[in-house]
Amino acid sequence: MAEKLWGGRFTAPTDQFVEEFTASIMFDQRLYRYDIEGSIAHARMLAKQAIIGDDEAETIIDGLKQILDEIESEKLEFKISLEDIHMNIEARLIELIGPVGGKLHTARSRNDQIALDVRLYLRDEINAVSDYVKKLQQALLDQAEQNLDVIMPGYTHLQTAQPVLFAHHMLAYYEMLKRDAERLCDLYKRVNVLPLGAGALAGTTFDIDREFVAEQLGFAGVTRNSLDTVSDRDFAIEFCSTASMLMMHLSRLSEELVLWSSADFNFITLSDAFCTGSSIMPQKKNPDVPELVRGKSGRVYGNLVSLLTLMKSLPLAYNKDTQEDKEPLFDTIDTVKGSLKVFADMIREMQVNAEPMRIAAARGFSTATDVADYCVRKGIPFRQAHEIVGKTVRFCVENGKDIPELSIDEFKSFSDAIEEDIYDFVTLEASVNARRATGGTAREAVKKELDRARQEQVQSHP
Repeated sequence: MAEKLWGGRFTAPTDQFVEEFTASIMFDQRLYRYDIEGSIAHARMLAKQAIIGDDEAETIIDGLKQILDEIESEKLEFKISLEDIHMNIEARLIELIGPVGGKLHTARSRNDQIALDVRLYLRDEINAVSDYVKKLQQALLDQAEQNLDVIMPGYTHLQTAQPVLFAHHMLAYYEMLKRDAERLCDLYKRVNVLPLGAGALAGTTFDIDREFVAEQLGFAGVTRNSLDTVSDRDFAIEFCSTASMLMMHLSRLSEELVLWSSADFNFITLSDAFCTGSSIMPQKKNPDVPELVRGKSGRVYGNLVSLLTLMKSLPLAYNKDTQEDKEPLFDTIDTVKGSLKVFADMIREMQVNAEPMRIAAARGFSTATDVADYCVRKGIPFRQAHEIVGKTVRFCVENGKDIPELSIDEFKSFSDAIEEDIYDFVTLEASVNARRATGGTAREAVKKELDRARQEQVQSHP
């Protein structure tokens, strides 16, 4: 039992399978830099408070920096027998500098130490995910700007509804991602609170200075209740919740890209770099990237449910169950970052096929609402106008015509209020540009929103 840093109370060795089953070093080793960063701040505080000597703190800090170099140069081999990243680093520290290394763990527990490591790690990852979100937003804005005059069908129930600008459609996803970015920013505030100093569950008897450690590590404040501190995983759950919404948005766009890239739609052409072929059908070009991102959304949802289920019945304070929080969190971070990165590159290289979009927008009586609005302006109550246009559409269906193809006499057969100027309202351009209110699909409204979005991006990158 000599190798176990906690082995004093035990007389029999840990069962080998139990040792492997309970170890977390296989996945929590990615926290090594944060564990060392937190330990250096803790050592400095211990010296400041005269809990250890200044020379002891310097020896500890030099040892920790050497361990960091060993890990990053892949010279340090992690041991399952040492269970986790904390014990692996501490054991190596004692090997390097002797018994003084054992003083580092004064006034802390692995319970508040892991909470610190994960919060430090998650702060950086929130920033990284936010940067990837901004890159995808910029790719959407580039496509909107390059295709500002392209008209496509807008859908409800996946049925042609009204014509819209393709740029307007891209900006819809920009707005979704903007909310995702805002949620990440808001979450950062709750992550950015120092847990170290809570000890195992009740705090510590040593005269520590938590505020000093918070300042050293860039935290905005300290946690206020030791029991809550070591058992809280709300911040991890909230990240997975935010990530799930983000992946839901990517999944919705993925579904549209899959449809749009099909031969039946032909609205877009995805770069070969983001597609694969068939092993049997040589003509195939499969949209694998959006399909995979669509599928990975379910994986992230599962991670969220895993964490919620993990925490739902845990009594205060720390329980070994919470070791299971890291793999879902780490997998969510990796999945979201990968999805955002590949999506931004794919959108940037996507080709928009304007003519098929326009042809589709002209089908399905997409300007029918404009005829109803025209009738209202002629003094006809909307419900009556709605019925007039419904009969007009039925006539078109029965006679194989579209609304702009009707003669003025045919229009008048449904209402004498309709005059020659009706043709100024039923073109695709007229329909689109009539919707000029803020948030509408008119070119001037979309251009205004595009400029506003560009300014937002500049302001978020000082």
